[in-house]
Amino acid sequence: MRTFLVIMDNTQEASAAMRFAAHRAAAVDGAVHILALVPQQNVSAFGGVQATIEQEARDRAEMLAHGAAGNLLSESGIMPAISVRVGTGQRLIQEFLDEHNEVAALVLGAASGGAPGPLVSHFSAHAGTLPCPLYIIPEGYEETEDKI
Repeated sequence: MRTFLVIMDNTQEASAAMRFAAHRAAAVDGAVHILALVPQQNVSAFGGVQATIEQEARDRAEMLAHGAAGNLLSESGIMPAISVRVGTGQRLIQEFLDEHNEVAALVLGAASGGAPGPLVSHFSAHAGTLPCPLYIIPEGYEETEDKI
């Protein structure tokens, strides 16, 4: 099954990427996989405090991903798979792609003003080495029948 990988955070461009991936997955009878990234915490706290900070960040990412999954299910009827990983964004995404050969496309959202974002900048520079196509979706993009 063709799977469209979407990187989820709390931005408008991630929402546009999610909608695009859902439309494409529905068109090819595919699936959507949401990857929520939790930045590595740079706090040097005592063990228990550090663990609590990391768990709270992970819980926030999981709630965000599950909320996006619920919206996707209600809008398109597609229930996405969800993964949450802790660490550096580019490295985690590359590892995920290396581990999951069912991923047919990496779908990233680009911010409308200024720089497109660190993930878009990194993966567009390395698009030729990716194991799948890279789709970069503008923040305000809405897929309509005339754009399909």
